[in-house]
Amino acid sequence: MLAWVIDAAREATDAPPLIVYSPATAQVCEVFADEADFALQQEPRGTGDALRAGLAALPPEIAEIAVLSGDAPLIDPEAILATLERRRAVDAGMALAPIVLDDPTDYGRLVLDDGRVVRIVEEKDATSDERDIRLVNAGLYAFETDWLRRLLPRLTPSPVSGELYLTQLVEIAADDGRPAVAVELDEEDDNWALAGVNDRAELGEVEAILQSAIHDDWLRNGVTIRDPESTVIEAFVELAEDVTVEPHVILRGDTRIGRDTVIRAGSQIIDSDIGERCTVWASMVEQSVVGDDVRIGPFSHLRPGCEVGDGAEIGNFAEMKNVRFGARSKQHHFSYLGDAEIGHDVNVGAGTITANYDGRAKHRTVIGDRAFIGSDTILRAPITVGEDAVTGAGSVVTRDVPPGMLAVGVPARIRQKKPAVAADS
Repeated sequence: MLAWVIDAAREATDAPPLIVYSPATAQVCEVFADEADFALQQEPRGTGDALRAGLAALPPEIAEIAVLSGDAPLIDPEAILATLERRRAVDAGMALAPIVLDDPTDYGRLVLDDGRVVRIVEEKDATSDERDIRLVNAGLYAFETDWLRRLLPRLTPSPVSGELYLTQLVEIAADDGRPAVAVELDEEDDNWALAGVNDRAELGEVEAILQSAIHDDWLRNGVTIRDPESTVIEAFVELAEDVTVEPHVILRGDTRIGRDTVIRAGSQIIDSDIGERCTVWASMVEQSVVGDDVRIGPFSHLRPGCEVGDGAEIGNFAEMKNVRFGARSKQHHFSYLGDAEIGHDVNVGAGTITANYDGRAKHRTVIGDRAFIGSDTILRAPITVGEDAVTGAGSVVTRDVPPGMLAVGVPARIRQKKPAVAADS
């Protein structure tokens, strides 16, 4: 959620935002280290105390600030700009953006007097009549910084919770002679844009809205999504024109997919690059790079660290991890390649396993160009199979196979390959 808020803040202000965090949420400093500045609220004592911590960390030359909630991922940069502009237009010390909700539970209610905002009462401090108010605080504010520095120390702890509420500044502003002003909403949709997330149900609603917007954007930019309702495409995914995404596909993280590629039903792709004209069918690809014209699946699993060359084929129940797999090589079914380097035009037979772990450490397998690995071969790493070499079906290969040689048996013995015999016509 915070990433969306940061993006909106940067777009509206053209500056990195300042995030106020507590010891319990210190992980955000690592996650967003390159995107924001940070201020520590040592003990969470309400929004007013959080604002105090943030204000103390700001340079003195900052003339005005916008304050946003980290749990409102639908926030629109235009709403931030409108709130800032509203404050400037009437020279108020404070402006805020309200919304109207059918169920205002958990929101601070706005109490008005002749159109002015004179008080915001929090849910746990509200009377029965005040809980019926549907105009609520959306958690988006604009402040004149000098005004805020002067009046913020006047906040007093809530008699109910003991917290300092930022919203008390509305009453302080009225007493100071410069009442807070509210931004008028132009569209009913703005209610959603400013709504926060208070539980898993609201999180699901917000995710659905964001997913719909992402799908709509890709559909308008030349991507085919067969069933948007069953498809998940995260915000950082990049899709080229004429990509096709079939139902029940999940595309996550830093993923890029090239032109004319088809991601068929049931696939998950995470933090991976997929080239052009590929097909991925009912398979998982994690933290891997796939070239052009590659066929993957169904039911394949590329674990982290794989690089697949152009024109390769990886088929039914084939698994690989930390493998460089050469161009036009084939691993069609029921096999495992781990910590391996496979040359180009290699055939990996069904049931092949690179035994890469000896109980203490992982070891690497190297298979040269044009090698033919027979079905049910076990390659005990570390081992090298040379170019144009062959392993017989069911072989257990425990030592290197020289280029052009044959390994056969348990354990495998090295032999000369028999030359091909041409039949007379």
